[in-house]
Amino acid sequence: MKGIADTGFIVAFVNRNDQFHQWAVEVANQVTEPLLTCEPVLAEAAFHLRDTEIVLSLVRQGLLRLAFDVESHLGQLEALAKRYGDREPDLADLCIIRMSELHPDRRVVTVDRADFRVYRRNKREMIPLNCPQ
Repeated sequence: MKGIADTGFIVAFVNRNDQFHQWAVEVANQVTEPLLTCEPVLAEAAFHLRDTEIVLSLVRQGLLRLAFDVESHLGQLEALAKRYGDREPDLADLCIIRMSELHPDRRVVTVDRADFRVYRRNKREMIPLNCPQ
């Protein structure tokens, strides 16, 4: 499986007490190449887990790969922030939306079904998701 990792997936994978932990482990076992992600997602995950070292180890071990540069996509991120301003999206979500536009063959791996069912890539396309049931 190829995908784009959102914060909730990382938190669920690491935290054995998370309600979606088993789902995240099952997803990780299906990964055929590193899940793409971005620095804002890593920062959020480290904050929620209160453990930066373990989040960085997921990159070092190859489950995750950094594949996005905020500065290179600043204009698109600003447009997305404006478009979804009523939902108050965080930077990580905006980056994931943009990454989905750049990598249309990858599903976003997230527990945040509510927001990602509203967000659209390329203004009108639903973002393909891998979410817990």
